[in-house]
Amino acid sequence: MARIAVIGAGTGAMAAAARLAVAGHRVTVYERTETYGGAVRRFERDGFRFDTGPGLLTLPAVYRDLFIKTGKEPLEECVELVQVDPSSRHVFADGTQVSLPNASRAGVVAALDEALGAGAGERWGDFLVRAREAWDRTRRPLLEEPLWPNWQVLADKEPYPGTTYKRLLGRRRVARLSEIGGRELRDPRLAQLLDGYALAYGVDPGTAPASAAVLPYMEHAFGTWYVRGGIRELARAVYDRCRKRRVEFVFGAEVTRILEKDGRAAGVELAGGTVAEADFVVGQGPWRLRGLTGRQVYGAGAVEPEPEDRYPGRMVVCLALRGAREPGAVHRTVVHAADGEGDLDLFRHGVLPDLPTTVVDRPDDPSLRPDGEHESVVLTATVPSAAEYDWAAPGAAGAFADRMAAAAERAVPGLRERVLWREVRTPLDTERETGAAGGAVPPPALAAPEGVLHPANSTALPGLFAVGGWSHPGGGLPHAGMSGALVAGLIVEGPEFRGSQ
Repeated sequence: MARIAVIGAGTGAMAAAARLAVAGHRVTVYERTETYGGAVRRFERDGFRFDTGPGLLTLPAVYRDLFIKTGKEPLEECVELVQVDPSSRHVFADGTQVSLPNASRAGVVAALDEALGAGAGERWGDFLVRAREAWDRTRRPLLEEPLWPNWQVLADKEPYPGTTYKRLLGRRRVARLSEIGGRELRDPRLAQLLDGYALAYGVDPGTAPASAAVLPYMEHAFGTWYVRGGIRELARAVYDRCRKRRVEFVFGAEVTRILEKDGRAAGVELAGGTVAEADFVVGQGPWRLRGLTGRQVYGAGAVEPEPEDRYPGRMVVCLALRGAREPGAVHRTVVHAADGEGDLDLFRHGVLPDLPTTVVDRPDDPSLRPDGEHESVVLTATVPSAAEYDWAAPGAAGAFADRMAAAAERAVPGLRERVLWREVRTPLDTERETGAAGGAVPPPALAAPEGVLHPANSTALPGLFAVGGWSHPGGGLPHAGMSGALVAGLIVEGPEFRGSQ
């Protein structure tokens, strides 16, 4: 039985902790805040409850596997999963609206044809076929296996088919996701639909490789799911599973340094000088593996990843509304920006769009509201991190929240008149709760030249492993669960571990 110190109680870290405890190890989690879940948080006030992190779950199979492997009770006995249908409604600047059925390619094709005109659905359907090919090529090496032998191993070629375009002088280059929208979808609304999936993950469609097509494919193929009581309930269930497997949690314990002895990780040092020895250390991503040099984490000659805060963050506005949720209201509506270029400017120049693409979540869940005469609504938008924009400036957060509410009113008429109060959360709140520099949100890994690849779960220091969104395979709830499985496999089975079969 090995002693294992886990830094942070994020979802990926807890997934690793539960698996390691089941394997017979003694696991202690050190969390600098007073609660678990990382970015999967909840805000409560006056009988209203809001998810302030992810609002929906894709690839629930990742967590089904976690619960099967760590106990007798399956996931569905620990939380209530609800398949959301339609998976999303989309409102475009010209007033066009379309609701996309959940996990039904034929239904999506028919809905797009009816809303956008004959042929639109077929073009989107053909795009999904190519996206599936990219998924099939990258799923296992990118998501289910450790990154071998270095963190750039999947950056050699573009897995999305048919994306090499000619340049002048006969040169060829790989297309970006936004170019796929223009060349293959041939409708600005379909292009915005595609861009919106990338934006939701904090990915710039203008620079993302075409392989980012796997992001909408995951939702269309595997569906979108809500956890009754909010996604925070999923984090609670993972935490409870850890406790049942006798994982020890120490809250209010900030790790300031990783100890090294005889050339390997030997434990952690906490603020105040307390030392906890361990045979293995699992850290929340190499950016925050403190007290170590880049050479110790990445190896001699390795290219260190760019800082976290180069990625964007998220603005979340929690709205307590008077008045009941109307019958037939859609759970999730994406209100697309009047000017798609405005959203891209936040990546290029750190400029806030006037009317941003805004996600409106309206769960039909009585547990989130004080009574049937009120409603709990969450607005989300991708924004520059606190390193790129001064969110602490007087009025800055409130002014942008006003813009988000104006956008959301295109989906919920009369929204602003119903507001009792609101809670505005900026990347500064994310930074405080998760420790991510600037409150940035990690994107998922994307294979291809100039794609998004995160450092491997193994590090150059024996006994030290990286878990969570800032390491392989990147950000997002499914990816966090996968990172936990990979780290547990590497510790239990050793360097020969190649992922689940």
